Amino acid sequence: MRTLAPNPSASSPSDADGSANLSVALAELARLIAKHAPTDGVHETGIKSVSAIRLSQPNEPIGAIQDPAICVIAQGSKRAMLGDEVYVYDESCYLVAAVGLPVTAHVTTASPEAPYLCFRLALDPGEIAALLLKAGSPPAPRRASSRGMFLSRVTPSMLDAVLRLMRLLDSPDDLEALAPLAIHEILYRVLRSEEGPRLAQIATADSHAHRIARAVAWLKAHFAEPLRIEDMARQVHMSTSSLHQHFRAVTSMSPLQYQKQIRLQEARKLMLSELVDAATAGHRVGYESPSQFSREYSRFFGAPPARDLQRLRQVY
Repeated sequence: MRTLAPNPSASSPSDADGSANLSVALAELARLIAKHAPTDGVHETGIKSVSAIRLSQPNEPIGAIQDPAICVIAQGSKRAMLGDEVYVYDESCYLVAAVGLPVTAHVTTASPEAPYLCFRLALDPGEIAALLLKAGSPPAPRRASSRGMFLSRVTPSMLDAVLRLMRLLDSPDDLEALAPLAIHEILYRVLRSEEGPRLAQIATADSHAHRIARAVAWLKAHFAEPLRIEDMARQVHMSTSSLHQHFRAVTSMSPLQYQKQIRLQEARKLMLSELVDAATAGHRVGYESPSQFSREYSRFFGAPPARDLQRLRQVY
């Protein structure tokens, strides 16, 4: 198990000069998120790609597909696990998921008096690619990594762009004209951060990371089907050996492990939301053997389906 954190020296000198204002800006962001997320849960906003998230108490770890997004916490903290990597983040750093990844995550700090409050911006690779054409490629990374999830230090300039976007929710007449500008600035700030080249690679046509992002999308759409690596490699124009190598570099797991995690998490969701039994859920996500499904479910979630669901229903 490896715990990851952003580089403490990632801030630029100009950002460091304004660090005293971070707490004031975070307090305003917390007020805005709380206003647009008055109850616990994920709340859509007047900006299609922006969600406001609130939780009044820590929750149990639960698996889900983390869609491509930037997550900025205004209050509280969260822990996310990707394979054997642990990402712990709070008001001091934001999380970027550049591709869809199966993670196990939970809020670790929250209370009714000081709820967990998070801003989430969904990522559009096409929008990032268009911005790269205008702004140019970011500087080469100091640390070589292809992982599709990373943490970066919150800076005053990044937070200011997020705040301006959230303020626009109270000015609906200005949304259409000004929201795209604020979103572009947020993306620009991420691309210019120390870890920004990772996001740029996902959006750059013909890069290995971009092809893996396409492989991930293909696998998410076909997770219930038998996995043939040759078919997936052909879809993204890679050799099978190159696909294996770069898929693990981006996602921390093999394509087969990725498929298994998606299948198990989808089956869990089916049993919770549609109240189907384990055998039915397993079959619908691609398992032919109920006993194999139960074994792999128990190994992944730490309990057989019936006991795991009973625990989840008590918590939620």
